[in-house]
Amino acid sequence: MATGKVIGRCHQKHRHQEFIRFLDQIDRSVPPGLEIHLVLDNYATHKTPRVAAWFQKRPRYHLHFTPTSGSWLNQVERWFGKITEQRIRRGVFKSVDQLITAIDDYIEADNKDPKPFVWTATAELIVDKVATLCNRTNRSPH
Repeated sequence: MATGKVIGRCHQKHRHQEFIRFLDQIDRSVPPGLEIHLVLDNYATHKTPRVAAWFQKRPRYHLHFTPTSGSWLNQVERWFGKITEQRIRRGVFKSVDQLITAIDDYIEADNKDPKPFVWTATAELIVDKVATLCNRTNRSPH
């Protein structure tokens, strides 16, 4: 998040095996001395015993799980919106392989001049919007 650089890989499935392969890619890509904070949703794949064991062996990883319906807190979701707007929605792909190539090419091009995502809303504005939504739906904001 600090640099805007994206580490990405497409997989045909979303099981813990693919997630661990992706974590291995992250581990190889990030210099050993750096702490790594991962923001994850509550998808079951992120919490399997093998994934938990992987993290237990690597204390530099710090996990932050977004609350249910809190995808807007995860900046990778914003990045998915960006690639959808700028590349995928405009593209015509005759195969999955063509789509994967387009995604890989986009990541490579974007990483040549990465820009970190900057929140434009203040914490107070966000909390106020959440409170307003909770009042509309008769739910507690806490």
